[in-house]
Amino acid sequence: MCGIVGYIGKRDVAPLLLEGLQRLEYRGYDSAGVVITGKSGVLKTVKAKGRVRELEARIPKRFTGTTGIAHTRWATHGAPNDENAHPHLDADGKVALVHNGIIDNADDLRAKLIADGVEFTSETDSEVVVHLIGRSQADTLEAKVQEALRRIEGTYGIAVMHQDFPDRIVVARNGSPVVLGIGDKEMFVASDVAALVSHTRQVVTLDDGEMATLKADDFRTYTTEGSTTSATPTTVEWEAESYDMGGHDTYMHKEISEQPDAVDRVLRGRIDDRFSTVHLGGLNLDPREARSVRRIKILGCGTSYHAGQIGAQMIEELARIPSDAEPASEFRYRNPVVDPDTLYIAVSQSGETYDVLAAVQELKRKGARVLGVVNVVGSAIARETDGGVYVHAGPEVCVVSTKCFTNTVVAFGLLALHLGRIRDLSVADGKRIIAGLRKLPAQIAEMLEGEAEIEKLAAEYAGAKSMMFIGRVRGYPVAREASLKLKEISYIHAEAYPASELKHGPLALIEPALPTVAIVPDDELLEKNRAALEEIKARSGRILAVAHQVQEKADHTIVVPKNEVELDPILMGIPLQLFAYHTAKAMGRDIDKPRNLAKSVTVE
Repeated sequence: MCGIVGYIGKRDVAPLLLEGLQRLEYRGYDSAGVVITGKSGVLKTVKAKGRVRELEARIPKRFTGTTGIAHTRWATHGAPNDENAHPHLDADGKVALVHNGIIDNADDLRAKLIADGVEFTSETDSEVVVHLIGRSQADTLEAKVQEALRRIEGTYGIAVMHQDFPDRIVVARNGSPVVLGIGDKEMFVASDVAALVSHTRQVVTLDDGEMATLKADDFRTYTTEGSTTSATPTTVEWEAESYDMGGHDTYMHKEISEQPDAVDRVLRGRIDDRFSTVHLGGLNLDPREARSVRRIKILGCGTSYHAGQIGAQMIEELARIPSDAEPASEFRYRNPVVDPDTLYIAVSQSGETYDVLAAVQELKRKGARVLGVVNVVGSAIARETDGGVYVHAGPEVCVVSTKCFTNTVVAFGLLALHLGRIRDLSVADGKRIIAGLRKLPAQIAEMLEGEAEIEKLAAEYAGAKSMMFIGRVRGYPVAREASLKLKEISYIHAEAYPASELKHGPLALIEPALPTVAIVPDDELLEKNRAALEEIKARSGRILAVAHQVQEKADHTIVVPKNEVELDPILMGIPLQLFAYHTAKAMGRDIDKPRNLAKSVTVE
């Protein structure tokens, strides 16, 4: 969602802030702004609707200082325009604030402030907070911020500067990421490590309810109530070069092409040939505890939810534990029965997805055991859960997920094998799955070599107004994820259905103008899937099949290498990532930054 960058030190701050904002552009935004402390001590602000380049064009030549904060805004309260862009200032122009999140009681607070004579210059909920800080009579900036935070309800990641306290930046977190970067006599703050890694790899991630004061040569952390907390810096494993495009036209294309190496990373050092299993030391789940699990519930949102659906299928097949996946955003609001014999697994690429994090916190409050499957080391979900698996996909910059999705599904394959071997999966089946896992990087690379053919197919289907995706059992979540990818970046309406459900409604839509993408693996349901193709063809529907062999009833077939049946879904999604990419490219879409979407969804 929105992005925050801040710096205090000795360097000229404006170029650093602009560079940081550019690193965060992938998160999704519609306006940007920056505020610095000038040589006179006065706060100087520049804001602009649109991209960071529009903001940069507005910054005057004599815009110098050594302390500042900046922001990219994704509109929630109020339209995208200059007035609603952050930073926001209080009535006296002495306090500046940038804010990620949503203030739930902003309307009530705004009404009270207006009644007290405060004039607002924006429609945002965030401006309420800066006025509360500005009106506080507390002696220190820290106390002013704490006083304001006690009055607000909702989520926030904030950074605050004050003209009367030019030696510091005060930051706070509740439900929205805040990361401190520790340099040599300089300090950074950001909502994502991507903005920091070109300057420092030593970071501290704040917890919910935690604040920090940054000075050029020091920092301290404490709670919103004032109690001191201990913060130990960790080293970010990703290099700044990981965020570069590396010669590709888009980040999405780069990240699709990185999948053979990414899958190799998630497997590396985890396979145990001696016992035909895998080592997942971070689970913190001993064999006795694993055997006592009676059910598994996987929670995620969007792409992570689809990865969880494939994961649940693999766990049921290999470990014979009843498993299912559910959107975390629905789970947390339906007052679910929390069973002590159920193992809950939270899935999030960023490790900061708000609905998933809130579900984890509710489960922990009710005494459940929760594991995490995340990509970002030290993220909120990684810290809140009892254990878990890092997917080691590396940084993913494009808003839509490709390599992280694939690595997440592979991680679920490792988890399914681990649980299966603890329970009743034979040594022979363990060896079979390990052999299949080891084939994946080369098989993915083989499919990527066929990109030119997929590009031609995408050009042929790019004129469609709508598309249907179908699959059965293992193929259905693949169809759902492929449908999501296409609609996210091409804006073609796309829906996914179980192939078995065609007669129960969707068949009414079939006509030549509605192409169908069918997932047709060589498994026990092959003839059932072929019967679905017959039904579509009998109604003059066009069919693009993704299969292990050419399908006679399909107009076109993308042939995918065969692996073990349990692992086939991992491979069948790869060509459909390329199909979505080239369809969007043929339509001239902004592939890395699709409209209305953000990379890391840290609000409801």
